[in-house]
Amino acid sequence: MKLPVCLFIVFLCTRCVSGSFPKAENVTWKSINFKTFLTWQPKPSADYSHTVEYSVLGANRQRIYHCIRTDSTQCDLSTSLSDLQACYTADVLSEPPLGVTSDLTEFPHTRSPQFCPYKDTDIGKPEFKLEMSEDKTKTILHVTDPLTAVFKDGRQLSIRDIFSDQLQYKVTYRKNQSSGKKSLNSKTSVIEMTGLDQGESYCFNIQAYIPSRSIDKQLGEISTTKCSDSDKSILQGEISDCPSYITGTLLV
Repeated sequence: MKLPVCLFIVFLCTRCVSGSFPKAENVTWKSINFKTFLTWQPKPSADYSHTVEYSVLGANRQRIYHCIRTDSTQCDLSTSLSDLQACYTADVLSEPPLGVTSDLTEFPHTRSPQFCPYKDTDIGKPEFKLEMSEDKTKTILHVTDPLTAVFKDGRQLSIRDIFSDQLQYKVTYRKNQSSGKKSLNSKTSVIEMTGLDQGESYCFNIQAYIPSRSIDKQLGEISTTKCSDSDKSILQGEISDCPSYITGTLLV
């Protein structure tokens, strides 16, 4: 009878651990267009795992079901942070692996900085198209509002849907092959560029601008550069130095 009892005791000891576990480090938020991840380091060894808990400031903490006792170093909280105007914190707990118990009553944890989606998510670069007015006196920029990770009534919301009239676009432009830049802000997604030298090629960049935010979060990611055509480049066959060149019709 002694041998089976000893084997049973050994089996129990292999399914429980004692002592503490290493804390997670560098716990940070990474968010773009409200697609939000909590990240940390290092990747846990086979001896322990990580669990993520979060809460609105002052409320009870909740566990993220897909980030319980995980060996990953990131957790997607995009759908959990449903109140975009609220502020949140999260904890990364160091716990035993799945199926293993511990004699600890409280597990080591590392708390994140505060994160407020509406104020803190980064805004991705917009796409836009160039159009020349029929009389060739105006260049018109048509901006596509970037989509977000937020859905409402089955529809994916854009940054315009969320920020409404707080959203503006900053346009930075210059003559092609020139380093001198100018900029303007627009409250709409259709931007008419007037006062440009007729017949000249201009290059444009656009980024979201939300002046109600803190200075370091007001500007979004800058777009790809696009350039208008010019009569000169068409007639003489010159090549634009812009990454994305919009050509006109070449008459042969």
